[in-house]
Formats: sequence, structure tokens, C-alpha cells
Amino acid sequence: MPMMRERRPAYRTVEGWAIGVLLEEGAIKQCHDHGYIQCRGDPHARARAFAIALEVPPEGLSSEEAAAALHDVLGGVGDACPEC
Repeated sequence: MPMMRERRPAYRTVEGWAIGVLLEEGAIKQCHDHGYIQCRGDPHARARAFAIALEVPPEGLSSEEAAAALHDVLGGVGDACPEC
């Protein structure tokens, strides 16, 4: 009989989840040539991402922790690609 393994979460890290939400909502973008993440400066996209974090945080995190993860990722993102 095959053994059932516990299903892994869709994202392995909280930072990965935060980047995924920000990309999905259009708050950040990725440089096509170098892969660096860049801030798009869209306040509406940021608001949508934070609304998702507060309403549907990833499993195991509170809504405040999820919002803090988004804030941490946004704090480390620049406006321009350093190699472009």
C-alpha cells in the first residue's frame, strides 16, 4: 500500500508567499533581463496586497504577521534594477 505524505504548503517561506502576493497584485515587478524585483510605486496594488494579507493570511500566520512580511519585502525592494 502506498504511503501518504503530508502535503507541503504552496510556498516554502513566508517571504516567498509575500513576493507571490505582491507580484500577483502588481505592486512589484521583476526585471526581465536580470531578475531583480522592482517596486512599481502603485499605491492601489499595495493596498490590495495588504488587504489579502489581512483577510487571507497563509496557514500558520496571523494577519498582522502576514502584513509585516509584506512590509519587510517592500522595504528591501528598490525602484530600479541595479544592473540596468
